[in-house]
Amino acid sequence: MRGARWDQRGSTTPLVLAFMAIILLLVAVVVDASAAYLARQRLDELADGAALQGADLGAQGRDAYDGGLARGPLAITRREAERAVHAYLRESGAQHDHPGLRAAVRVEGDRVVVELVAPLDLPLGVPGMPAASVRSVGTAVVDPEE
Repeated sequence: MRGARWDQRGSTTPLVLAFMAIILLLVAVVVDASAAYLARQRLDELADGAALQGADLGAQGRDAYDGGLARGPLAITRREAERAVHAYLRESGAQHDHPGLRAAVRVEGDRVVVELVAPLDLPLGVPGMPAASVRSVGTAVVDPEE
């Protein structure tokens, strides 16, 4: 009588499928992480540029023209800084590049702080996951002495 022979056909298929699933998952994670990093970098650039524009134009108000530049620190008006930041974001096409972009402008002494928050659109997002957002803060200081 011959002994029972164990048939191994098809046993590698589940292993190959499992490895393919793991590789695809790793690719998705790398692609999404790269997209999130690049979105953050773009938002950082926008926040820094907007803060610089806000500090520059926010300090060119009536105080600069009436008092001149030689007597101490310049006063930054919040209204002028906000107007300059929103104009910068509009002219740079930030709303088109980052739909849902929100901007908050604060003036802290001689410093303009711009905080930008935008929804994060991942190319390979997981269905059912909560919406993610990207946040960036840019600051600029007005100091005519330096």
